Amino acid sequence: MSAADARRWMWAEACAMIERAEQLHRQFFEPNLAVADACWEPPIDVFENEHELSIIAALPGVETQELEISVEASTLVVAGVRRLPAVARGTVIHRLEIPYGRFERHIRLPAGTWKLERSTLANGCLRLSLMKRA
Repeated sequence: MSAADARRWMWAEACAMIERAEQLHRQFFEPNLAVADACWEPPIDVFENEHELSIIAALPGVETQELEISVEASTLVVAGVRRLPAVARGTVIHRLEIPYGRFERHIRLPAGTWKLERSTLANGCLRLSLMKRA
């Protein structure tokens, strides 16, 4: 790798890290103006191939019955509630870093028509599979 290539790579990595830091800042410190009662947004990963869009959302401690998934036009909406664990009831909380309460995440879908094929909640992650319609 040449010195110029290394500088470009380091610059791209630095820009990606700044973008991620800004996203985390918005996620935890700014109110979600679209939905007044949602207090946090789960982090996601999005992967696409020719026919499928895969989305993984980190939702540790969220029960299936507390989860809502919908596709509205070109936006996927993942919403629900993460409740405090039973051990926290009646205790003094010294630190609370994991977000609890109502969450909602709006994910803009790539161009095309998408249909939700599968959704699985396991090991604290929601895995969604959307298929591209012809």
